[in-house]
Amino acid sequence: MSRTIDYYFSLVSPWAYIGHTTFMDLARRHNAEVRFKPMSLSSVFPETGGLPLAKRAPARQRYRLMELQRWREKRGVRLNVHPKFWPFDVNAADHFVVAIVQSGTDPDQFLRNAFPGVWADEKNLADEETLVALANGVGLPATDLLAASKSDKVKAAYQQNIQDALKADAFGSPCYVLDGEVFWGQDRIELLADALTSGRKPYGSDV
Repeated sequence: MSRTIDYYFSLVSPWAYIGHTTFMDLARRHNAEVRFKPMSLSSVFPETGGLPLAKRAPARQRYRLMELQRWREKRGVRLNVHPKFWPFDVNAADHFVVAIVQSGTDPDQFLRNAFPGVWADEKNLADEETLVALANGVGLPATDLLAASKSDKVKAAYQQNIQDALKADAFGSPCYVLDGEVFWGQDRIELLADALTSGRKPYGSDV
């Protein structure tokens, strides 16, 4: 029977980028349905104890840079640890992904174009023309999607994703939720793979 994985992420997250291809390849090997749920970290963090990077202790900020280099090598992705257009206002980009989902199209190819756009190719994902170009690059109806991304329907879906994330205890990007079990961080993909392969019952906190 096909499994379903809720995929909580934001395009502003380097960790979502680093793990995206590995995660999607895993999901497809297991014929799992992926429900793409872009969400706002600036909304989730205050409710779950998270801190934006600038407010973290210097030791944690330094460690993050080491981890980015390690995982860049481990996953084999192109990544500039200090991209030109980061941080950026991610709302337009995340809403654009929601619009793709609502159009009934799999956003995977767009994400495989957009993530390296900011993290490797020095593209500004806060710029609408950049989003249009990235979408055109993978054969999507970019102009229609841009218009849809500004609709009340998409805005409501984005807010619902935030509420769903809070309800699921998905407090960072990326989070993968399988049968109610949260796997936080792309460094948990191998544990997600174990859960998919074994078919074990989900672990919970009520122990």
